[in-house]
Amino acid sequence: MSPFLPPNDPQRLALHNEVHARPSANVNLPALITFVAVLNEGVARSDEWDMLRQLPGQHDLDLAALEGNFLRLQLPGYTLKWERHTEFTRYSIVQALPDGAGLARPEPPLAADCLAPQGWLARLPGTTIAAIELAMMNSELADPTQLMQAARSWLGGGAVVASQMGQRPTGNGHSWVLTDFEVRADGVERMLVLCEPGTTVMRAGRISQRLLEFETYRLMALRGLPVAKALGPMLGEAESMLATITARMEGQVASDPQLLEQLVALAARIERATAQHSYRFAASQAYFTLVGQRLAELREKPIPGTQTLGEFMQRRLSPALATVAATAQRMASLSERVARTSALLRTRVDIATELQNQQLLAQLTRGQALQLRLQSTVEGLSIAAITYYVVSLLLYGAKAAKAAGLPVQPEVAVGALIPLVLWAVWRTLRGIHAQIKL
Repeated sequence: MSPFLPPNDPQRLALHNEVHARPSANVNLPALITFVAVLNEGVARSDEWDMLRQLPGQHDLDLAALEGNFLRLQLPGYTLKWERHTEFTRYSIVQALPDGAGLARPEPPLAADCLAPQGWLARLPGTTIAAIELAMMNSELADPTQLMQAARSWLGGGAVVASQMGQRPTGNGHSWVLTDFEVRADGVERMLVLCEPGTTVMRAGRISQRLLEFETYRLMALRGLPVAKALGPMLGEAESMLATITARMEGQVASDPQLLEQLVALAARIERATAQHSYRFAASQAYFTLVGQRLAELREKPIPGTQTLGEFMQRRLSPALATVAATAQRMASLSERVARTSALLRTRVDIATELQNQQLLAQLTRGQALQLRLQSTVEGLSIAAITYYVVSLLLYGAKAAKAAGLPVQPEVAVGALIPLVLWAVWRTLRGIHAQIKL
């Protein structure tokens, strides 16, 4: 902690040191770099640690040494670099170029000269996505025709892609890179870098890092292409289904709940595909961007008679990435169209439901009015009935009084009380209504 600064943010040093996380190696020419990149899905860091401990003198290697996702091991006669990324892990074995592997020998057998323990690379956890034998050697670049002929023979005699790298006042690059982008019988592709005499170990290291990253990112970017091709029929079927649903909704040839159910199923199908593959499409675009950055860092210049790496990638990689981008856009557009159609159908269903609710409310209102009228009639009859019973009771009382000797005319007396009884009953019911309303 600095005595004159506030306390460090917990992530400050980790973020600051990220710039030094994967330094390029210093490569002494001539050199052979055997590079393997494996997909690490389902592969634990401890699995890779177990493999590294099998190397000579590494049985005491601490697992904590792998926490930084980068490790360089000095081994007898060679250096091994381990790098773990989000989707893949890279292993680079840097050694001196074997005797007899120079330009004078056509297509030398480099795999047999790799200094890693026999079978060690084959046991790496994961599945191979890139495997490259990169040979780097010093050579005069003054005679392009003769040099190209020797380099083509070294690569096997087929068509090659080649570029000059670096900018010079004379217009020529400081090194050449050549490859045929062919995977050989042993599963490895080859690259050849010819550097002018006096090339520093740092420059050679930067060149190798950019080329190996370029090829790895190229292959990772293409992982979205099979997914895009596989999704094509499903998206076509979904678009046809959406058009059918829209036409049926317009023609009102099916019930709205049935159409809505079909739309929900279609939306779920598209959302599942989006959830499964959106990351792959985004990753492909990110890797494609990295390919362009690494190509720009090479500062390519053409060699007469050959395509540059950038031209080759533009013709081969760009259409594939355009297909991936178009599929991702097609899937997103289809999802939006399904959402809009669903919204329209839900609006129509809501309107129909609102009309049904209004009709039901009108029916309830009419029913309540009829019930109120019936209730009023019943109440009128109730007043008459209660009055009758009260008058009957009074009549019996008057007759009883007459029988007792009182001078009373029962019919006259009770008849005179009928209006009073009627008013009393009506008043009592009004009071009861008033209490209920409160």
